[in-house]
Amino acid sequence: MANNTADHPPGNSVAEGNHDGDFGMTTEDLRDLMELRSAEAVNKITDTYTDVQGICRRLKTSPIEGLSGNPVDLEKRHAAFGKNFIPPKKAKTFLQLVWEALQDVTLIILEIAAIISLGLSFYHPPGGDSEACGQVAGGVEDEGESQAGWIEGAAILFSVIIVVLVTAFNDWSKEKQFRGLQSRIEQEQKFTVIRKGQVIQIPVAELVVGDIAQIKYGDLLPADGILIQGNDLKIDESSLTGESDHVRKSMEKDPMLLSGTHVMEGSGRMLVSAVGLNSQTGIIFTLLGASEHDEEKKVKKTKTQDGIALEIQPLKSEEAAESEEKEEKEEVKQVKKVNVTKKEKSVLQGKLTKLAVQIGKAGLIMSAVTVIILILYFVIDTFAVQGRSWVAECTPIYIQYFVKFFIIGVTVLVVAVPEGLPLAVTISLAYSVKKMMKDNNLVRHLDACETMGNATAICSDKTGTLTMNRMTVVQAYVGDTHYKTVPEPDAIKPETLEIMVNSISINSAYTTKILPPEKEGGLPRHVGNKTECSLLGLVLELKRDYQPIRDEVPEEKLYKVYTFNSSRKSMSTVLKNADGGYRMYSKGASEIVLRKCSRILDAQGQPRIFKPKDRDEMVRKVIEPMACDGLRTICVAYRDFPAEAGEPDWDSENDILNELTCIVVVGIEDPVRPEVPEAISKCQRAGITVRMVTGDNINTARAIATKCGILLPGEDFLCLEGKEFNQQIRNDQGEVEQERLDKVWPKLRVLARSSPTDKHTLVKGIIDSTVGETRQVVAVTGDGTNDGPALKKADVGFAMGIAGTDVAKEASDIILTDDNFTSIVKAVMWGRNVYDSISKFLQFQLTVNVVAVIVAFTGACITQDSPLKAVQMLWVNLIMDTLASLALATEPPTESLLLRRPYGRNKPLISRTMMKNILGHAVYQLVIIFTLLFAGESIFDIDNGRNAPLHSPPSEHYTIVFNVFVMMQLFNEINARKIHGERNVFEGIYRNPIFCSVVLGTFALQIIIVQFGGKPFSCTALTIDQWLWCVFIGVGELLWGQLISAIPTHHLKFLMEAGHGTTKEEIHEEELTEGADEIDHAEMELRRGQILWFRGLNRIQTQMDVVYTFQTGQAAVPGALRRQPSVVSQHNDASAGKTLSSPTHVGLSSSSSLTNSAGAPPPAAAASSSTAGN
Repeated sequence: MANNTADHPPGNSVAEGNHDGDFGMTTEDLRDLMELRSAEAVNKITDTYTDVQGICRRLKTSPIEGLSGNPVDLEKRHAAFGKNFIPPKKAKTFLQLVWEALQDVTLIILEIAAIISLGLSFYHPPGGDSEACGQVAGGVEDEGESQAGWIEGAAILFSVIIVVLVTAFNDWSKEKQFRGLQSRIEQEQKFTVIRKGQVIQIPVAELVVGDIAQIKYGDLLPADGILIQGNDLKIDESSLTGESDHVRKSMEKDPMLLSGTHVMEGSGRMLVSAVGLNSQTGIIFTLLGASEHDEEKKVKKTKTQDGIALEIQPLKSEEAAESEEKEEKEEVKQVKKVNVTKKEKSVLQGKLTKLAVQIGKAGLIMSAVTVIILILYFVIDTFAVQGRSWVAECTPIYIQYFVKFFIIGVTVLVVAVPEGLPLAVTISLAYSVKKMMKDNNLVRHLDACETMGNATAICSDKTGTLTMNRMTVVQAYVGDTHYKTVPEPDAIKPETLEIMVNSISINSAYTTKILPPEKEGGLPRHVGNKTECSLLGLVLELKRDYQPIRDEVPEEKLYKVYTFNSSRKSMSTVLKNADGGYRMYSKGASEIVLRKCSRILDAQGQPRIFKPKDRDEMVRKVIEPMACDGLRTICVAYRDFPAEAGEPDWDSENDILNELTCIVVVGIEDPVRPEVPEAISKCQRAGITVRMVTGDNINTARAIATKCGILLPGEDFLCLEGKEFNQQIRNDQGEVEQERLDKVWPKLRVLARSSPTDKHTLVKGIIDSTVGETRQVVAVTGDGTNDGPALKKADVGFAMGIAGTDVAKEASDIILTDDNFTSIVKAVMWGRNVYDSISKFLQFQLTVNVVAVIVAFTGACITQDSPLKAVQMLWVNLIMDTLASLALATEPPTESLLLRRPYGRNKPLISRTMMKNILGHAVYQLVIIFTLLFAGESIFDIDNGRNAPLHSPPSEHYTIVFNVFVMMQLFNEINARKIHGERNVFEGIYRNPIFCSVVLGTFALQIIIVQFGGKPFSCTALTIDQWLWCVFIGVGELLWGQLISAIPTHHLKFLMEAGHGTTKEEIHEEELTEGADEIDHAEMELRRGQILWFRGLNRIQTQMDVVYTFQTGQAAVPGALRRQPSVVSQHNDASAGKTLSSPTHVGLSSSSSLTNSAGAPPPAAAASSSTAGN
């Protein structure tokens, strides 16, 4: 290799006056080069630059030493070729978020009502105050008061502004948090480069053109590059090309490496040739964000066609099915993913949407009825009972009355609709995510955190998650002797020792090293593959050093490398000898490598024949005892290819990896993490089954599972190897059968020697299973590239933050920053906490809703005026929604959450106990309020506030009603902290400072509103006695709460539960009608209108068809045929509504059926009918 010239670029290689600084290539040159593939690229490199070394010379870098790392040089490269940074999309500004919050329908209605009210209050018609207008103007005490009619409208507008600002601020902080999270993930991403001959890790953003980067299995390439040296390199380019097959990369055939692609096998070094916006990923990003304006339009469009955009997707995969099965699988997987992100809301979201729709409908009906009753009463009273006639000058005053009624109706609606729900969910999730960071859980998808609370099964890796991933060799079998501890160097024959040390040093990734400890007296640091580290540790223990051997045989001299992958389960490196022969070193899982050994080194260091029966004996006497101690067994072997035989065919692996000579079998210990057994028993108590899926030997796996407590002595559990597992679940054609799988998985606890497909099959099988009464919710941990599919398929995928590859992190929902199983238990706790927090909030919110709506409704019907004014209602709404969601959604989790079983998918959000609490407290509050409303004036000896005329000053009577109402809510908020019928509602209250401050803050604000709120809040100052009574009635809530919790729930069978998930019957029915796609029930409700519309269209179309047939006098059969696409059975109507989400499709099929007189259904219509029917 001509690498010596690379350090000294010849003078003429730099084009004179080149604007790209002093480099012999411009960004354009590199960009053009990177757009070529395979042979074209190789030819271009050879023609223009002779070879990759030529490009290195022009970019002033050395393929061996890398860049100097000199800041001036790096700065020049930044200037010439750009930085490795793709600027993120602009965040929404605060004003944009305010504008979005203003789009809320109820708020718009309120704004309109308030503006009308304002306008009318400023309009004073001449003679408007005459007696002719009835009691309207009567009772006004002074002119100043009647001028204050504008206050109510202004106050409503003001409170709307407050609500909007609060919502916008929440969205803004959520966005900010999310971006912070993203940048943290990006900062943590490091990449290995060579600078000044040293291998160092730098943040991805610091890569520059000309860097020499080391790439290995599992990497996500952060920049474009050209391969300088590669071993058995295979890349998954599907993220760029959509091709699912792995692409083999080599210097001779295809040296182009693209950013955003995944290294699936092998290792190598590349010259970074394009970074940031000039790399392939960057170019695509630039195209996507080509014009912000277009994108805005596009976003709007996709929003309106949300249905279509997603529904069209499955069609593609169905057609692909016929042509290419393999592609179909991939695509379906992608399509599923697309749909899942959109459709399959998390368990909680599904239940909430359904509940919100139900409550909203009820609220709408109540508010409409309120308005109608108020208007009718007023009209009948004024024009019929008092017998007045409508006079022109009285019109504005009457209209003011109507507007007032309308505002009351809208406030009933505002209070009834729990728009605080999304807010509570957001706050709860955001708070949890922030706190989970401290518990080493980096949450990538918000809803994963809540899904985790429902988890019923965890499929965990062994290495690194349950064990410490600090491997050490503790036993060895070498020279016919089984050593229970690492032998002394002189106990082994020098020849054997020599070949063993060489084999281990050369046949391992050169990036794997053992470095001195960071702190004095600490353990040496293991860098790279942990199994290889343990073998290098063995070399050091045998008083030898691996580095001089590696210096003597640098990576360039390795003739051929078969890197480790999950199907080979071994790694081999070939060296060319001086005499023209070859020597190959191999290492791998002992039972696999021993099967390929035909000789073994004996006590004298000489190879002797190793027969299958010898092998069986060795497995029995050496490997199984090691495995039963929980050790992982690795076999190290070699093979010589004599020069006379010529060069072997390196591609026929089976012939090459054969006839090996075994050197040594080692037992590697990876101790169980001390905290894992406790964590697993917590999971089991919480009703979560932990299963271990590992690539290790079954005996090792069983031993570790027993140590962890996954396998308990005396219980009837299954431990299977991958092969046996597949035999049990597949039929004769080799297809997986769900019925067979259902017999295996409930008892399966350990799956050993498993391939990535086994893991995926198991996860998919458990999720799709219908054995239990509820669908299983499965969490999966993974660290390797091959775990990607299983992580994606799982409900929650956990990737390892330290040992995990980029591919695994990309596919996961949560990243465990400390790779520890106990962090998963923390995630379960937080997930359950989110669920409980939402339930607490609902329990509180619905009590207020029920009471406020009934009070407003009955009050309005009996006294023509809502006892709670619009502004007061909005204040109550603010307490309920924003403040209560803050207070109740930030309760910290307790260990007691792990003492109950998971709720499951179809347990209702509002349990019987909660319903009992809601209705019980509502009864107390209604009795008090109505007593005060109709008898309050005599109890407190104050003026009656009922039937007050328009714009009359606020009365003490109604102020007391309002104040008592708020006090009861405040104390009920403390009751709402417990939802499982616990007695002590104050338990742990001091652990939640937010809750305490919200309750006290609300109390303080209430005092200010009542004492100084005056006209805008329709309040008048109260005396200290009246205040004490209000607070006393409020405290009564706590006592009443104790009384309610004393009533056993199981006697109250009549109580309904609300907010159910999807039941199994519904799911089955749905699957029949909708094939593979899933749809949310709340959306179903919203779509029913659409479906009726289609049905109507279909009927019309059918009639047109019939008429047309009669007109043209055709036979009946073609007409019937032509009707086929348009008449869709009711079952399919649901899915037609789904597939055709836009009327254009229907129109198309009708017009084409009319024109197509041949009678066969036109292709478009046929396609639509077939998809609708599937």
